[in-house]
Amino acid sequence: MINVIVFILLSIPILVVSWRSIFSIKNHGLYRFIAWECILWLFISNILFWFKDIFSIHQIISWILLFLSLYPIISGVYLINKAGKEDNKREGSLYQFEKTSELIERGIFKYIRHPLYCSLLILTWGVFLKHLDFLLLSVSLLSSVALFLTAWIEEKENIRYFGEKYREYMKKTKMFIPYVL
Repeated sequence: MINVIVFILLSIPILVVSWRSIFSIKNHGLYRFIAWECILWLFISNILFWFKDIFSIHQIISWILLFLSLYPIISGVYLINKAGKEDNKREGSLYQFEKTSELIERGIFKYIRHPLYCSLLILTWGVFLKHLDFLLLSVSLLSSVALFLTAWIEEKENIRYFGEKYREYMKKTKMFIPYVL
């Protein structure tokens, strides 16, 4: 019961941040919101297991994934913040820091198109591995599907904004994992 109360309380800020973009299935914000909620539920459900049996294989892999999830988000946000911002006519579901006027093709973006969602995907599975549970496996899978849908819909938005330049960029990069996916 306490998990549900904590989930509801911590969902409020996520809802406040996401409110303008969660009411359309054609908008990537809805699926991003679902992923965030899944990740929140995973954190809350697994909080008691973070430091139990720390030398088990699933805990070791979990910690590796959790630390690995930091690189894509840090480097992605850094490059997004450095990008041009003079044009704010981008989709309404983007946060202000995401509204770039230039297509970023350097740094981590040279290899993957969605480092922030990649980070959330790695985070999802890192948190799941803290405590293996069938229900949490389904939450992790839902989060992963939501992140794929988020990226897929955002790519359509980017094609509308950047046009053929984004299509060419898609041919040179992978969605989440360099050279693989």
